[in-house]
Formats: sequence, structure tokens, C-alpha cells
Amino acid sequence: MRDSQYHDDLETRAPEAREAALMAALAEQVANAKARTGWYGRLFKDVDPRAVTSRAALAKLPVTRKHDLIGLMKENPPMGGLNALPLGEAAVIFTSPGPIFEYSTDRPDFYDAARALYAAGVRKGDIVHNSFSYHLTPGAWVMHAAARALGCPVIPGGVGNTEQQVQVMAQIRPTVFAGTPDFLKVMIETAEKLGVSLGSVKKALVGGGPLFPQLRQFYKERGIQCLQSFATAELGNIAYESPALEGMIVSENKIVEIVVPGTADPVAEPGQVGELVVTTLNPDFPLVRFSTGDLTAVLPGPSPCGRTNMRIKGWMGRADQTTKVRGMFVHPEQVAEVVKRHPELKRARLMVDAKEGLDQPLLRCESGIGSPGLAEAVGKTFQAVCKVRAAVEFVTPGDLPNDGKVIEDIRRVG
Repeated sequence: MRDSQYHDDLETRAPEAREAALMAALAEQVANAKARTGWYGRLFKDVDPRAVTSRAALAKLPVTRKHDLIGLMKENPPMGGLNALPLGEAAVIFTSPGPIFEYSTDRPDFYDAARALYAAGVRKGDIVHNSFSYHLTPGAWVMHAAARALGCPVIPGGVGNTEQQVQVMAQIRPTVFAGTPDFLKVMIETAEKLGVSLGSVKKALVGGGPLFPQLRQFYKERGIQCLQSFATAELGNIAYESPALEGMIVSENKIVEIVVPGTADPVAEPGQVGELVVTTLNPDFPLVRFSTGDLTAVLPGPSPCGRTNMRIKGWMGRADQTTKVRGMFVHPEQVAEVVKRHPELKRARLMVDAKEGLDQPLLRCESGIGSPGLAEAVGKTFQAVCKVRAAVEFVTPGDLPNDGKVIEDIRRVG
């Protein structure tokens, strides 16, 4: 592999060429998922995979949400019908809280995270100290597989045993750290107390939590370039930072959509915050329109680093905003259904306050037509859909915050 700032030519191809390749691969993956998994075999029973060759066609397929997997796997153990091969043919089997089960195979760079490490400056011969957890969960294995794909040896540090890990690092002198954003700081501070140096570490790729600006600066002051990746147990690497630090670049084997939280419908405008939905092109673990429940938004244009794929803002919160109003659960998808039934509405946001111990729901709607008649009609629809009454208020289109929230609970205790 030549020493380039890019992992491969896929990262700099023309966006039109990438989109054409992704859409061609999409039809194959939908067919693969339908044929090889029990879940998608049922979900896509009436779907012709040959017709799913555009984002518009993809948007018509149902979304599978991570929080649904717990029930699916209990009802149909062990994998809920999501496995595309018998578990006896897997390489490693994992469990995540829920429990939710995942697996990997011996496919090289199974999680497609090598390009994230490469963007962080990692090259063949670098020694990677991996402090993600190896215990039951896939966290460490994402980076382990990526490092090995680049030809890098790995120190399997895992979590805990900080002093022991520090002593190993001081002697082996790895050049790369992989782990959660704050653990490297703990290790550096522990090394200082022990009187040893971790100065060999010059590159870091972190995930599993927020990398705050002051923490990134802490590493920079010690000569460490620290970048973030955005990965999940089921999907592997979704997006990653480059040294340009202008958003996160979507992985080359993922198709990313941003939908209105709780629905299967893409957001109305690019840049609008919504729920992240991902289709992976990994044939061994096919996931089509899979949502982890995270919020994000698309950034305009390509990265200044020269990579041309879609960019997202990274993690911006959780999409599951279900709340209880007057004894009834109200879900984001119900609010979206109210909007869908009234073409005069652009967006809506349910504000839930309380006065004198009584819930006071208010549905704020973006509309250029607001009128008493429309307010009454929207109120009746809301009651029919959500089984609870709410006041209706109209605001000018664009006035609602672009933060992905469909339900905002502003009640205070006490």
C-alpha cells in the first residue's frame, strides 16, 4: 500500500460515481438480506430487491430499530432472525446490554474501521494499544480488526488494570492509542505519578463517548493527534474524523439516511437534525435501514481533507423521546403522524409542561396558514392519534429549533 493520506481511492472518487456504486450494491444487499435472514425474509416479503436502486426506493422500506432487537431476540433466540449464517460459522459472538447479540466473521476488517485508523495517521508497523473492552462486547474487536488490516500489532489492553497497562506501554512504547476519550488521560496522569513516560503515543482514535474540546487540547499539548470514530456493535464503523476536523466522514460501505425521529421518512431538508438510519453493505451481517436511535445531521459539501463522501455532525443525542402525558405514553412517531395528516404543517414539536401538578401539553406547529379552524382540526387529530388533548400553537416556518427534538419535556420536579 502506498503511503498516501487516503486509505484507498474510494475515499476520493466523484460523488456521482460513489452514489451509482452504492445504489447498485444496495439492490444486491436487499436481496441478500431477504434470502439469508429470517427477519428480512419476513419484513421484505413483498419487496422486489431489483427495484431498490435509489434512495427514494430505499426510503419506502421499513426501519429496524435497535431497541426492537431485545424483544426480537427473546421471541426468536438467539439472534431474532438477523443472522445471515448459522452461528456455528461465525468467528466471534458478542453480547451487548439488553441482551442483544452480534457476531463477526473472518472477513478482513469486518467492521470497516481501518480507514478510520488510517485517517488518524496509523500506518503499517505502528503498534496499537487497544483499551476498548474485549469482554463479551465487540468494542475492542472493531479496532483490533482494523489495526490488523493495516498490518499493525495490537496490545490487547482492555479496560481496567490501569497501572499494569501503563507499565506495558512504557516498555513496549506503542505509537497509537485506541479507547474511550478520557481513558488515555487517566493513563497519562497515572504514568506521571509512577514516573514513567507514555511519550511514544502520538496518535489516538477514540469512541464510545464525547471528546470534549478541552480533552482534545490536553492531548494536543502532549503531541498527540486525537480523532474520533462513530461506531456501533451492529454496524461497525459508521463515520470518522479526519485531521481537517470538519465533521465526520461516512464510511465507504455504509448508506446513511437522516429520518424524522420515530418514523421511516427522510427529513425534509438537508442539514435538518434527525435520526440516523444506516444500511451496511457487509454481506455476512446485512442490516437494511437500521437505526441505533442516535441523532445527527448532514453537513454540506465535502471535507477539506479531500475525502468526498457525505459528512455528518457526529452524535447529537438520542432520538427516543417517548414521554408520558396525563398517564398516556406519547411517541415521536405519533407527533409525526399528526403532521402527516395536515399538509399545511411543516414540522411540529410537543412541549410538555406542568402547572399545579397538571400536565400541560402544547403542540407548536410550523405553518404559514395558521387559523382557528386549522388549530381545532390539528387538536382533534392529535387527540385521536395520541389519546390525549393538547393545545395547538402556530409558529413561522423555521422557528422551531433544528435539534431533532419532536417531544420536549420541560416539566420540573418539586
